[in-house]
Amino acid sequence: MTARFRSKSIARPAAAAALALVVAAAPGAALAQQTAPAANANTRTATPAGVTPTTAVAAAPGVNIPTEYTIGADDVLSVIFWRDKELTADVTVRPDGMVSLPLMNDIKASGLTPAQLKDRIVDESKKYVEDPNVTVVVKQINSRKVFITGEVNKAGPYPLTSTTTVLQLLSLAGGFKEYAHTDKISIVRMENGKQTSFKFNYKDVINGKKLQQNIELKPNDTIIVP
Repeated sequence: MTARFRSKSIARPAAAAALALVVAAAPGAALAQQTAPAANANTRTATPAGVTPTTAVAAAPGVNIPTEYTIGADDVLSVIFWRDKELTADVTVRPDGMVSLPLMNDIKASGLTPAQLKDRIVDESKKYVEDPNVTVVVKQINSRKVFITGEVNKAGPYPLTSTTTVLQLLSLAGGFKEYAHTDKISIVRMENGKQTSFKFNYKDVINGKKLQQNIELKPNDTIIVP
């Protein structure tokens, strides 16, 4: 399969050169030259609006890519090869962190930025096409989650798709149950393999005191409301 795909890619320049010689020698060459680009345009792969051949990484409409975003399980990506639609595919990152692309082996995506994944795909695809032009489009971010548990009305995981503070997540969780200890809330975070904890006093914050407690949440943070 590899040999056939490479020969197909390599054959394109040769076929184009042969066509140019025939057209130049035949009557009506000008008309043929005008119609040739339209035929070549049909080989392009359809891409989302705003994506160009020079775009290495893009986001689908409505998707914000956080500054420190790295790809994780369940994220949905579109890998686009310009003029090589056989390799183009929408992929979902598996729980093992891998994605599967046509003709290529599984590629590790989890833990990489979209730009790093694009570079890895380019290196791998050079076995099959010459000068690959690849764009990675982030279509859905499902891997970034925060969790809230305890005496709130809507405990569970919440997607972290934009900047979110403790107070904002408490609001999303529907507020507190009747016997919640709102002055003893804690945020548990894993950093560099170590677990750390932050205190949050809801009454202080809503009264404008000790606002530094209202920290920005990070992926996998857990808010505990006793």
